[in-house]
Amino acid sequence: MLTSLSIKNYALIDNLQVNFNDGLSIITGETGAGKSILLGGLSLILGKRADLSSLKDNTQKCIIEAIFNVSNYNLQSLFEAEDFDYEPQTIIRREILPSGKSRAFVNDSPVNLNSLQLLGERLIDVHSQHQTLQLTSNDFQFQVIDALANNTSVLEDYKGELKHFKKLKKELKDLLEFQAEAIKEHDYNMFLLNELVEANLIEGEVETLEDEYETLNNIEGIKEKLAEAYQLLGEEELGLLSNLTLLKNTFQKLSSYSTKYEDLYNRVNSSLIEMNDVFDEVDELKDGLDEDPLRLEVVDAKLKTLHNLMQKHVASTISELIEIRNNLDEKVLVTENLEGTIKKKQAEISTKETELNAISKTIHDKRLAVIPELKNQLESILVSLGMPNAQFKIDITLSDEFFANGKDELSFLFSANKGGQFNELKKAASGGELSRIMLAIKSILSNYIQLPTIMFDEIDTGVSGEISNKMGDIMLHMSKTMQVLSITHLPQIAAKGHSHFKVYKEDVNDVTQTNLVKLNHDERIVEIAQMLGGIEMSSSAIAHAKELLN
Repeated sequence: MLTSLSIKNYALIDNLQVNFNDGLSIITGETGAGKSILLGGLSLILGKRADLSSLKDNTQKCIIEAIFNVSNYNLQSLFEAEDFDYEPQTIIRREILPSGKSRAFVNDSPVNLNSLQLLGERLIDVHSQHQTLQLTSNDFQFQVIDALANNTSVLEDYKGELKHFKKLKKELKDLLEFQAEAIKEHDYNMFLLNELVEANLIEGEVETLEDEYETLNNIEGIKEKLAEAYQLLGEEELGLLSNLTLLKNTFQKLSSYSTKYEDLYNRVNSSLIEMNDVFDEVDELKDGLDEDPLRLEVVDAKLKTLHNLMQKHVASTISELIEIRNNLDEKVLVTENLEGTIKKKQAEISTKETELNAISKTIHDKRLAVIPELKNQLESILVSLGMPNAQFKIDITLSDEFFANGKDELSFLFSANKGGQFNELKKAASGGELSRIMLAIKSILSNYIQLPTIMFDEIDTGVSGEISNKMGDIMLHMSKTMQVLSITHLPQIAAKGHSHFKVYKEDVNDVTQTNLVKLNHDERIVEIAQMLGGIEMSSSAIAHAKELLN
């Protein structure tokens, strides 16, 4: 509930401070006294955009501050979602600077207007004859029915399951799109993969094959050189081995004379051993050389295949080709396994759809059960509000589509006259009738859910005294479970209030100012008497005012 409102330097208001009580609070004042200014200031608290023209003194900033008791509104989740600091006594402040800039604060933390509007909607519901479009909204009509049906918890379950259902549908859509693209690429990927598999890739193979190719391609020259080397090494008298053997024997004899010759002996002997190994290897290589044109063709073909593959895949090594092959293998495997993944996802969706249908049916049945009661209550209240022939036709049918609040399609029709055609509210009801219907609905809702503070802004315009009396009774009944503020010109409604505030203008130092004051009992008698009979109060007006207040 709204507990206090402070306005400084706004429009015709210099400095206003007022505390509000729970129950029904009445606000009265002459036309032009500044009730709209008061509402304008309050709307800034609720997130309305401000402009520089709002400043009374454009050299000073405008400050509007309201304190709300939010302990019964279950707003912790909203505060958390919008990153507000939660306090049971929440302070909202708007500042309009002389520069035209505007700032908003919730519990002294800066907030943006969108967030403030979300909070404002949960704190005060301002209702006037010109603000009844909400009534014609399907969403609002469902809210009314669901409040009576006590659907809060089951709707939360439904919304959670619907979110999961939509997520699964999105995942399936993505899978199907991926599959469509993957199928296009599958055959090509398979072709590329088979090429690489058939190539039987072995790391380091290119270097080995290139070495073999050079050998096979130059075999005659190699044979010739190996034979020459064999002769140089192994010729009986002039060969290197023969001469090294003689040299070794020479140094062996010398070593008996001095140790310095022994070192030479060891070195020559070591060289001889090494040269014998070289000779044996040359002999082996010479004998192992086999001129094989067919093998040369095979090696050449394999090298060309590998080089072509590396060029095709922009790879510089066999290792890179192997990595590409492995990636292609994964792509092909994923594509081939997609069908199973899709079927599994479709099964999940089917299960979730069954669960959603069950919850939707529960919501539907609970709604159907309360419609007769809602219809009876509405028509009964409207009879007392001067609409004796008002009738509602409310139908709910299950559709095939999942909506945000179930599968129901709602037809909320109205007829104001006997034998009249049923039609949509916005077509069948006048502004005054819509206003009374909204009052009736809000009255019913107040019995089922905790509504925010509601402000009725002259919704009683154009109604008779008796009907206004009934309107006042309804507001009074609502005020038992919520805070109700009513701006009115009718004494019958003004007299119902638990507290009474008067908006008035006065001239201070040749400057007109708007003020708001709380009236005591005697002041209320005067105010109501003036509402009944004008400024020049008669004794009968005063007597009537006292009667209304008692």
